[in-house]
Amino acid sequence: MEVPFRDTFGRPMRDLRLSVTDRCNFRCVYCMPKEKFGPHFSFLPPASLLTFDEIERLVRIFVSLGIRKVRITGGEPLLRPRIEELVARIRRVAPGVDLAMTTNGFLLAKKARALREAGLDRVTVSLDSLNPQTFRRLSGTNLLPELIVRGIDAAREAGFEVKVNMVVIRGENDADILPMARFFREKGVTLRFIEFMDVGTANDWNLERVVPAREILERISREMPLEPVHPEYFGEVAKRYRYVGSDVEIGFVTSVTQAFCSSCTRIRLTADGKLVTCLFAETGEDVRTLLRNGASDEEIVAKIREVWERRADHYSEIRLANTKKNRTKVEMFYVGG
Repeated sequence: MEVPFRDTFGRPMRDLRLSVTDRCNFRCVYCMPKEKFGPHFSFLPPASLLTFDEIERLVRIFVSLGIRKVRITGGEPLLRPRIEELVARIRRVAPGVDLAMTTNGFLLAKKARALREAGLDRVTVSLDSLNPQTFRRLSGTNLLPELIVRGIDAAREAGFEVKVNMVVIRGENDADILPMARFFREKGVTLRFIEFMDVGTANDWNLERVVPAREILERISREMPLEPVHPEYFGEVAKRYRYVGSDVEIGFVTSVTQAFCSSCTRIRLTADGKLVTCLFAETGEDVRTLLRNGASDEEIVAKIREVWERRADHYSEIRLANTKKNRTKVEMFYVGG
């Protein structure tokens, strides 16, 4: 394994976020609000998506460069046809890598067993409320949250370690913080609270709608005391706590109020083959053309090195000070969360 590349801030490249589709069957208000992404929205054409052969080759190259974690994302990754086959192929070329997936859980009950058998290690499920009306409003669907809970249960029965992500938006679902904490504590499932972020340009973000992690921590601690858990590795995103007297954890992703840019080790690959170096990036660097024009592995490595070594992203550290209001950013369903 090569020494990992370092960017302009000395951050190593350790984690690959791999988007396999930009399509999603939800219209979450913080990602793809249905008012702006209606039924006639044009997703990427199938021919523009990286093929399984191309994805497998790129993952193999990334692993040779020191990538230790691969997370399959979207859009909704379970909408990609034959996703279990892709998981198996990634596992073959990345046998020692932590292989995970983030999903909205809609198809998880159906696919959990096959994903586990294919070699997926962990699953993270997005679920923002257990209240049916709130869930429907936030997800932009007519579904019930019980469907997602069944997917979580099926994943655990299949042998997965499961985490749940809850994006908290003031005035939308902050009343659900304690009910969610109680429910998943009882289940023994790690729940992570994510501060509402200005990813993309479509979610009408403003600071007043952000519920700071410290406020969430205080609310929960008053009823269920918590104690901090030390990070397991450099670049761990969530600040971790456990309920006192228990092994059950919760986490906080504090991109807005306590930026963690200084330890970010993530590179992102979009479904159409662009390298993106920050969740809040304005654009990406094309590697699909290299692949389809017959580039060698060495040429692809050189491109990855070039992109990473000039990386200077630290958006969350400058968001509130000098970020332009009209700044263009890639949308979350395109780059992967």
